[in-house]
Amino acid sequence: MISDYEFDQLLARLRELEERYPEFITPDSPTQKVGGEPIEGFEPVEHHPPMLSLDNTYSKEEVFEFDRRIKRWLGKSVKYQVSLKVDGVAVSVVYRSGRLVLGATRGDGHTGDDITENLKTIRSLPLRLLMGAKLKDIEVRGEVYLPKKEFERINQERVKKGEPPFANARNAAAGTLKHLDPKEVARRRLEVFFHTIPEMVDPDNPSHFQSIKQVERWGLRVIPYLRLCTSIDEVLNYIDEWEERRFKLDFDVDGLVISVDDFTLREKLGSTTKAPRWAIAFKYPALQAITRLERIITQVGRTGRVTPVAVLKPVSLSGSTISRATLHNEDEIRRLDVRIGDLVVIEKGGEVIPKVVGVVKEKRIGTEKRFTFPKRCPICDSKIYRLPDEADYRCPNLNCPAQIKRSIEYFAARGVMDIEGLGTKLVDQLVDKGIIKSIADIYRLKVDEIENLDRMGKKSAQNLITAIEKSKERPLERIIMGLGIRHVGVHAARLLVENFGSIEAIMVAKFEDLARIPGIGPVIAESIVNYFRDPSNRKLVRELKRLGLRMEGRVSKSDLLKGMSFVFTGELKTMTRKEAQDLVAALGGRPSSSVSGKTDYLVCGENPGSKYNKAKVLGVKIINEEEFLKLVRRK
Repeated sequence: MISDYEFDQLLARLRELEERYPEFITPDSPTQKVGGEPIEGFEPVEHHPPMLSLDNTYSKEEVFEFDRRIKRWLGKSVKYQVSLKVDGVAVSVVYRSGRLVLGATRGDGHTGDDITENLKTIRSLPLRLLMGAKLKDIEVRGEVYLPKKEFERINQERVKKGEPPFANARNAAAGTLKHLDPKEVARRRLEVFFHTIPEMVDPDNPSHFQSIKQVERWGLRVIPYLRLCTSIDEVLNYIDEWEERRFKLDFDVDGLVISVDDFTLREKLGSTTKAPRWAIAFKYPALQAITRLERIITQVGRTGRVTPVAVLKPVSLSGSTISRATLHNEDEIRRLDVRIGDLVVIEKGGEVIPKVVGVVKEKRIGTEKRFTFPKRCPICDSKIYRLPDEADYRCPNLNCPAQIKRSIEYFAARGVMDIEGLGTKLVDQLVDKGIIKSIADIYRLKVDEIENLDRMGKKSAQNLITAIEKSKERPLERIIMGLGIRHVGVHAARLLVENFGSIEAIMVAKFEDLARIPGIGPVIAESIVNYFRDPSNRKLVRELKRLGLRMEGRVSKSDLLKGMSFVFTGELKTMTRKEAQDLVAALGGRPSSSVSGKTDYLVCGENPGSKYNKAKVLGVKIINEEEFLKLVRRK
């Protein structure tokens, strides 16, 4: 532990020596932590296994229920690792032969962004692990955060420069990580804590708690106050201990993460499409604020849903200034008996969007007015409707400008078609001026149509056209997501591509064929059938195909490996790993990047990694490259 001044003096001395003796500069030198030239953009990184989110609870009873489920599924009690839930930005780092080679954001859990150069600027993140890290490669996941004192310093500087202050430390950290200039990232002095090793590293020691402690000895900063609990009562006591104590820390904590400690038991418990079954996040009750509700407006989303929104007298809450909050629907307004002019209670809790949760009725003075839900769409004036089994009103007009705008914005968003530059304000202009009227019109845009729009210009217009052209190469599952079919997210879209192979096959698929796919089911199946029953939706898909978008997925040429899962490790002699994975897919098999109890074969090349040890523990069949080639050439 040394002061910043001492560190800076040592760094200056090292830089001086490296300039004198450049032959001794190494990639993991501390001088390399501040990147050189700005980054042109962020490359995508696939996560294996996925970085799933956690199921949340605010109730101790639900924590008890979580423990009861674990005992019921496993038939025994377990040990739990309990860690502080740092309110930061989720990241993953990979070390090979002890050296940092990759750092990535969580993204959508399946694909994130390569932010290696920005993560390197974090002083406490080692570019090389300490002696004792003998593994060829290891992945560790954690949270990047901005210390409270640093957050205050940055905001003071921004105010002096006439710039708006950041709303909260998490937003500041997220924005900093996505900065294209590593030198600017370095100035903000982010920090990082690690909490998860996604795959077992030592087959002789299945304890995650012990594994993360080993990682700490190698030089990584692990979340402090980590505890191994032998009963759920210990877990609940630890929850009580940190309810007030967390406010004394130099970083934001909004709860605790409770996870089964044993790797092999985690494997047995598995995951849903969204969250692991072996972990849960307990969140402390949300902070609340009281302010005046000045009026209620209605907004229309991309699905036609009409949502009432409370316009509030601005108030500070959890580091953010809140001026709007959702009221959800007409039933919620009636349940709360909320009126225009009321003093209302708002909270953020686990919600990204603040919500109204109560009314201070004793402060009413008699001038408050009841809100009458409109009968017509506030944007296109179509008569809105509400189905008997739903709480929401919807606008039926598919040509409603609000629906068109939000549909286009969603289609272009990160994680969908990733059309950089096509954000809310530009979409609003394009639709308002009649330049585009549907998703397909995005691919008909020309530079001269958009260069004179607000905040554009020729260069920005050309960059947008380039981004639009690039988006034509997105895989079919992204296009399916972008269509905005109700209930169809990234996982369901991938399942559709895996099972049908093309958009044409999906469009004519029967309800029964869709519903029997694990992970789809009857609700999603009905939504898909209803979507493609509409002629205008089928016309849109065919337009997109004519405009050059990829409407075919990876189609199997044979059923030789149907139903078999393959994982590859080490260096192959006759082909690259990507070529081997494509070969498996072409023969009807399922290539994967992580070993699990469902893996049929682990194919080992030269210098296999930790997957080999994990496969041995799980009893997965291990074959070499020659055996794999014999298998795929089998008649």
